[in-house]
Amino acid sequence: MLVLDKLAKTYAGARSRSVLRGVDLTLAAGEYIAVMGESGIGKSTLLNLIAGLDAPDAGSIRLDGVELTRLDDDAATLLRRKSMGFVFQAFHILPYLSLAQNVALPLVLNRVAEDEAAARTHAMLAAVGLAGREASMPRELSGGELQRAAIARALVHSPKLLLADEPTGNLDPDSAAQVLALLRAQVKTRNAACILVTHSQAAAATADRIVVLTAQGLREAG
Repeated sequence: MLVLDKLAKTYAGARSRSVLRGVDLTLAAGEYIAVMGESGIGKSTLLNLIAGLDAPDAGSIRLDGVELTRLDDDAATLLRRKSMGFVFQAFHILPYLSLAQNVALPLVLNRVAEDEAAARTHAMLAAVGLAGREASMPRELSGGELQRAAIARALVHSPKLLLADEPTGNLDPDSAAQVLALLRAQVKTRNAACILVTHSQAAAATADRIVVLTAQGLREAG
């Protein structure tokens, strides 16, 4: 479903720095992988390239046969809204919107009818263990609950690809374990591919396989 071929990225400037070089990856629908590597090696940059938030200097990114590097900004934005979901370490739940409004945002952006959006939001909140909390404000939720809400928002529009950047970094071990179990279950249930970027061995152990990002590209963890 997702194929990266010889992906490369260099940041120019007074001190030009090659962040990614020769990155190859094939990810199938329903597959959940963890990407590990030392700090500053380019893990978040890799996610940004896949999401179309940054452009590679070389190589290709194909999602269901569509070459993402050839899309203009508008086409890339539409594909991102429809086909991708994002879970971040800092949650990025909007504090002035209710839980239901936060989760429904991808459906609003994709112009889903109001009744259908409400039904899908309600079902997704129930799936992540937040049934009955639709009217709650973010300040009323714990860190683990906020991350569950972020997972609900990332999956409510049934994306093909889920990108998770250190999603448990701000959670205690028990909350982290619950969130990771939920993330894996939802990815498998919905047959969505998932890339989890993490420093945590415990988090990586929940994935189907672990790959390590190095200066020479990605390699399977041995």
